[in-house]
Amino acid sequence: MSRLAAGVCLITAHEPPLSADGPRGEDVGMTATAFMSVSLDPPLVLVSLREGSRMDDLLAEQPLWAVSVLADHQLQVAGRFSMKGRISDRLLFADLPYVRGGASGAPLLSGALATLECRTENRVEAGDHTLVVGRVLTAALPSPDGQPLTYFRGRYRHLES
Repeated sequence: MSRLAAGVCLITAHEPPLSADGPRGEDVGMTATAFMSVSLDPPLVLVSLREGSRMDDLLAEQPLWAVSVLADHQLQVAGRFSMKGRISDRLLFADLPYVRGGASGAPLLSGALATLECRTENRVEAGDHTLVVGRVLTAALPSPDGQPLTYFRGRYRHLES
């Protein structure tokens, strides 16, 4: 499967506070290359999450999430959110330019080729992953003329024109 080129996305969600008087909620993000369009009518997309990952656990509870399709200049963002064993996502978002989605409350990266906000429609267990099907609530093209970041043979790549 390393021979199948894929686009690179940042999947984000906002973890709400546990209680009204507790600490504020936190933004969570992960790099994904297993993301695809499923249907135009209704507009559905799918992301594959490693079972038991923080994002898988969060999206089991929080139905709203977002996708930023990364441009080739966002290579460092992809690497940052794919690191294993990180402690807190708060630091990962600290210096990134983003807007908060009106429908999901999740971060949408500035400079992304496209952004989507989604609501989970279905979750399917598939081996050691969970396939999350989301209905697209909003879609935007912050930087529609940029070049995509791709992943091929275990490395991030720039698409040659």
